[in-house]
Amino acid sequence: MTAIETTEIAPGVTIPRIIRGGWQLADDHGEVDRARALDDIAAFVERGLDTVDGADIYTGVELLYGEFNARRRAAGQPGLRVHTKFVPDRSALGRVDAAYVRGIVTRSLQRLQLERLALVQFHWWDYEVPGAVEAAGHLEQLRREGLIDQLGGTNFDTPHTRALLDAGIGLVSMQVQYSLLDRRPAHALAALGRERGMQLLCYGTLAGGFISERWLGVAEPAPGTLANRSLVKYKLVIDEFGGWAAFQKLLNALHTIATRHAVSLSTVAVRWVLDQPAVAAAIVGARYADRIDDTLQVFGLRLDGADHALLAPLLAAAPGPAGDTYALERDRNGPHGRIMKYDLNQSPPQAPGGPLP
Repeated sequence: MTAIETTEIAPGVTIPRIIRGGWQLADDHGEVDRARALDDIAAFVERGLDTVDGADIYTGVELLYGEFNARRRAAGQPGLRVHTKFVPDRSALGRVDAAYVRGIVTRSLQRLQLERLALVQFHWWDYEVPGAVEAAGHLEQLRREGLIDQLGGTNFDTPHTRALLDAGIGLVSMQVQYSLLDRRPAHALAALGRERGMQLLCYGTLAGGFISERWLGVAEPAPGTLANRSLVKYKLVIDEFGGWAAFQKLLNALHTIATRHAVSLSTVAVRWVLDQPAVAAAIVGARYADRIDDTLQVFGLRLDGADHALLAPLLAAAPGPAGDTYALERDRNGPHGRIMKYDLNQSPPQAPGGPLP
């Protein structure tokens, strides 16, 4: 059986270096076979991948994780470590106060059927709306009260991450998009993380499935033909990277490396991310467990000098994505920002004690 690589993200807190993503389990990604999803979560846990990523805005996901953990407790079995998020609606940023924050956290606790959240990852849609540091301070207060174990961030750029850290917010992690196609965290954020003891949890490592054999040698998809918003999002990243021809050169290089190591090219791509400075773990999306063996291959792979020599000129020639982490996505008038959904919490929850979804 493959040995699972682990890392410590806080004193005494150890996680596997592959975290199962929860976005694909959200109801707005299509109907989820709930019974199969619960069984497949168990398959991941039994193979040693016992940490999952979720969010207050992933419809139905916290409830699913909560049902799984309740069943495991009833059977006397270990459950999941759940990393959730606090993502206030963009339209609500101006009224995010202590009550709002407590309401969101209370709702997550109820959905997850927990008394304490392992990690809450904080996101703020618009830096022009003041209050991010204050909102993080409210989360810090809940941490001191014992409702939250650790705090992290999601998609903050380097200056605003530094501002949170300088304000005394003890971020143990920052969740960011990081892949061979999108290396923006390497521009500055990773160095800040190493300086301040904050590690990166990386999503988008496979660009929504684009970095796979499925797209090797395939013609560029025509506008309007991609199956879902995730693929639209990552096709924009490919465009920033240098376009479809550059992307195909990268896939060919990954295929050459994968063939030499007898793994999938996706495994090579995830291993590359795990080897980058300040990276604690990669978040790999999976609706079900049918690719779990491929996922585990990453722990047996070591990239060597020849592998890096093949990738280096392709990465050096890539013009982007440029700038700091998540800067392109924050431009609501640009192509990356126009496809974002900003109000998925829909409305602030009621104060604790009131009805919650």
